[in-house]
Amino acid sequence: MGEFVHLGVHSEFSLSDGLVKVKDLASRVAELGMPAVALTDRGNLFGLVKFYKACREAGVKPIAGVELDYEDGDGGVCRCRLLVASKTGYDNLLGLVSTAYTASPADTSSVGLGGRHPVAHGRVVRPAVLAAADGLVVLLGAASDVGVAIGADDAASAERRLADWQRAFGDGVYLEVARTGREGEDRFVADAVELAGAVGVPVVACNEVRFLAPDDFEAHETRVCIQEGRVLNDPRRERHHSVEQYLRTPTEMYELFRDVPEALANTVELAKRCSLELVLGEPRLPEPPIGTGTTSESLLRARAREGLERHLEDLAGSAHETDRRRYEERLDYELGIITEMGFAGYFLIVEEFVTWARANAVPVGCRGSGTASLVAFCLGITELDPLEYDLLFERLLNPERVSLPDFDIDVCMERRGEALAHVADLYGHDAVSQIATFGTMAARAVVRDVARVQDKPFGLADRLSKMIPAEVGMTLSKAVDQEQELADFIARNDDAQEIMDMAYKLEGTVRNVGKHAGGVVISPTTLTDFVPLYADHSGGTVVSQFDLYDVEEAGLVKFDFLGLRTLTIIDWAMAAINTERHERGEEALDIETMPLNDEKTFEFMKTAHTTAVFQLESAGMKELVARLKPDSIEDIIALVALFRPGPLQSGAVDDYVERKHGRKPVRYPHPRLEGALYSTYGVMLYQEQVMTMAQLLAGFTLGEADLLRRAMAKKKPEEMAEMRATFLAGTTKEGVDARIANDIFDQVEKFAGYAFNKAHAAGYALLAFRTAYLKAHYPAHFMAAVLSADMDKIEKVVPLVDEVRRMELEVLSPDVNRSGFRFRAADGGIRYGLGAVRGVGAGPVETLVRERTRAGPFRDLDDFCMRVDPRRVNKRLLEALIRAGAMDCFSAPGETIDSTRARLLDELPDAVQGAEQSARNAELAIDDMFGGVPKPSKITNGRTVRSLSKHDRLEGERETLGLFLTGHPVDEHLAELRRFCRTPIAALRPADTNQTAAGVVVSNRTRRGRRGAMGFVELDDKSGRIEANLFGEVYDRYRAKLEKHAILVIEGTVQSDEFTQGHKLRAERVMTLDEARKRHAGRIVLSVVGQAINTDTVADLKTILGRHRNTEGCSVAIDYSGASALGCVVLGDAWRVDATDALLGELRDAFGDDAVALGYGS
Repeated sequence: MGEFVHLGVHSEFSLSDGLVKVKDLASRVAELGMPAVALTDRGNLFGLVKFYKACREAGVKPIAGVELDYEDGDGGVCRCRLLVASKTGYDNLLGLVSTAYTASPADTSSVGLGGRHPVAHGRVVRPAVLAAADGLVVLLGAASDVGVAIGADDAASAERRLADWQRAFGDGVYLEVARTGREGEDRFVADAVELAGAVGVPVVACNEVRFLAPDDFEAHETRVCIQEGRVLNDPRRERHHSVEQYLRTPTEMYELFRDVPEALANTVELAKRCSLELVLGEPRLPEPPIGTGTTSESLLRARAREGLERHLEDLAGSAHETDRRRYEERLDYELGIITEMGFAGYFLIVEEFVTWARANAVPVGCRGSGTASLVAFCLGITELDPLEYDLLFERLLNPERVSLPDFDIDVCMERRGEALAHVADLYGHDAVSQIATFGTMAARAVVRDVARVQDKPFGLADRLSKMIPAEVGMTLSKAVDQEQELADFIARNDDAQEIMDMAYKLEGTVRNVGKHAGGVVISPTTLTDFVPLYADHSGGTVVSQFDLYDVEEAGLVKFDFLGLRTLTIIDWAMAAINTERHERGEEALDIETMPLNDEKTFEFMKTAHTTAVFQLESAGMKELVARLKPDSIEDIIALVALFRPGPLQSGAVDDYVERKHGRKPVRYPHPRLEGALYSTYGVMLYQEQVMTMAQLLAGFTLGEADLLRRAMAKKKPEEMAEMRATFLAGTTKEGVDARIANDIFDQVEKFAGYAFNKAHAAGYALLAFRTAYLKAHYPAHFMAAVLSADMDKIEKVVPLVDEVRRMELEVLSPDVNRSGFRFRAADGGIRYGLGAVRGVGAGPVETLVRERTRAGPFRDLDDFCMRVDPRRVNKRLLEALIRAGAMDCFSAPGETIDSTRARLLDELPDAVQGAEQSARNAELAIDDMFGGVPKPSKITNGRTVRSLSKHDRLEGERETLGLFLTGHPVDEHLAELRRFCRTPIAALRPADTNQTAAGVVVSNRTRRGRRGAMGFVELDDKSGRIEANLFGEVYDRYRAKLEKHAILVIEGTVQSDEFTQGHKLRAERVMTLDEARKRHAGRIVLSVVGQAINTDTVADLKTILGRHRNTEGCSVAIDYSGASALGCVVLGDAWRVDATDALLGELRDAFGDDAVALGYGS
């Protein structure tokens, strides 16, 4: 038996097929004793760097390659396999694969059923492949143009085409043959071997590997179906793969090709021919725009010193005035390290971007470890003085551990595209791109995917996936270990077990390719000198094919330019504030110069009403804010660090709060640590404190201390043992008691796993403070900006409107004469933006506002229709504006909003028709006898328009605004609903026990699967909304009650919704309001005064009660107050009744609204 090398392997990165993980591939190849292996994913090099590193670690020679789609020149799309033989070939392959996506339409031949899950492969033209032949080897199999000609028995065409390949690739052309049990393969092998012998081209055997072992075939087919959007047992589904496409051993391959042994020997010779040495981990910075006559190092030093002098001038008169020497020493220290590590250019590139952004009024900020640098602060990149907040430069750059700097540059989300365009214009569009990310099949998602492919009921998939905790890093095995209900359900349900068995195999597999949220690479030369490029089939943004880890391995430097909604909110709020200040003749405010000790801001924060305050708006964080009552920026920094699982579970939160408020004494692990832990009341909270501890107690340099911190975070036993010994040796030299040193090391070792980077926390805290400042000082302007940022997300708008009302600010209806596109502060409240009206885009609003600015407010509906271009603002849009209340300004004297909206809806067809006729007349230059264009006259036909009902008005608002604005259907029932449903929808959180939600049904839908129907209803209780799901028997039992506009009380389990990032309610019981009353209400109390009781009213009462009598219903009590007597009489059981809306309405009609009340609990 001879050797054999697999030259055609698809990994999970092929996306459309392939289940192989590159580390497992390298290990298995080494185990089987094969000297090399080639990764040839379909149309991409996504996994190349990971594959290369895995093979090197396993002692296997990696061969880089790709299976590339190309147009054959005759209208067909074929595929060839390209392998890299040299560095030149690698460079050519990078360019070729990039061209496949960036210069041609993607191949969507793999689009699945209904086009639901397209998997696009890049494509090039055949001449492009031939032109890139230098340094490459080509394998032509059955899917190539030569192979297609062979399969069609067109020998002449096959020879002609093969000759073309030979002219380009010379002796680098091979015919590829396979025997994997698929139709036509044996005939192709015979014909290909015959052609190869005739023209002198070698043959290579290829098993077209898609998985490692035969047992993986079913999982692979499941993966293929997930990508194609098909069902496994669909008889119409094409089967492209076989169970034989696993990583065969050399022995197995020799058994298959004993008649063509040269096809196996050639694989080994070809592997020897392929040679590629990737240079990894050596960063290549682009040149910063510094001009000639200077260096990056000297320019950085000069600019940093200028910045420091400005800062020291600002410190004049402050407590830090005498710290010049400390600042200068720190600056010189940082500059020395930056220069030594070769990152002067990096700092100048970031400085240029931030400077450009500020000069162009693009809101910009910086978070990340960069906040710890005084150089960055002096350059204006960051905004917090690192010395004032004890931030350590070594958290950014450690001279004892070479790594790239970490600056997270935040940019206004609205203008991020503009900012990225500036970077591309400055450094070259062929040198700048964003970065790919790879989505994987996570625990919950893979369960849903597998269930769909296996054609399991939707309800089962939904229930199973929701039993898996919605936590970052959750896995299936962890979920089964943690959730006994999940384990029990799987054990007793065969379908669930089948889903899970397959989900385990696919969990973590690459699912799709996306775009990194903020990462941008800037290349010193053309990008394709370093990385291949990718664009999705829709022609979207170009990104590197390597992910953020691999682009850095390939030598490119990543810069993080993150679109941050909070910066946009601050920008919008400040623009509105300063517009008003300018109109009043006041000086403009600069949020960046606001003092960080503003008393009003901290008084506001102590109330814990921090909805919409950056990082402090979650329910759990509000509870912590209320306990901690921050009164300094240091407290906000601590809040950010404390509100995480580690500190919450360890007791650090309780210690911090109790010590801050003097309820516990402040203690330090060692007297030398008082300075380091003083700001956190002796509680170790930050990574920087770990480093300072090592420096103060063991004499570590801060660079060595950073290595200790990293080792502790990784928790590797061998590293920890070595670090402990080093630490204890240091403490001995420093005269620290060995027992105390050991105890401190133990404490710090536990803590280090959840310690937070203070530089990161400080960056978050600065934004938290600024948003809190705006909410405290300019609440309407701030909340208007927040609402504008989220106005397309109704699930966020509803609680935000509730918060605005809690702040006692009026939410004003949209108004065509007062509103712009966004929300704005106005008239002591917040005016709704026209852009928040569904179906009203920026274009129509721009048209409307422009006309309003030109010719003044609109007088009435006719005037509006005449003046606004009907092609931009059509009848459907006008109706939406009316129903949203945006034309209530056209009300006539004495009209209610219900009658105004009804009248406008009635007049709308005539107004639109008149405006359209007027426009046509104007185009035709039709004049009336007075020489003007005839104007429509309002039609007055004497018809009476009935006012909208409250229900119709509110429903119109819900349909156009997404919420009820001028009232709410539950208003009259709200107090009653709270008696048996104490938790508002907005406050519901996932829990193991049943909970209750009550509200009005604002939408309902039914979905029918192969195993029955299921229902979905959305409840709104004014505080928020939640979707309730009803499956199987639950749906069948309650389906008749799921009427739109009904008020329902639904019991069930609240679960996280991974799609909306909100919550859902899995319903178990549904009650109408009447049924809920019957279950919860004890009696009806009728309050009457003496003169209201007489023979007639008693008779009326008997008649009313008689119509609703139910001996198992509520009791009735009469609370009587007369001139001479007071008392309460409870009627006998014979007069028990059903407490329905109908009964309550009749009683209120007879005795007055205030006379009727429901009693609960008795």
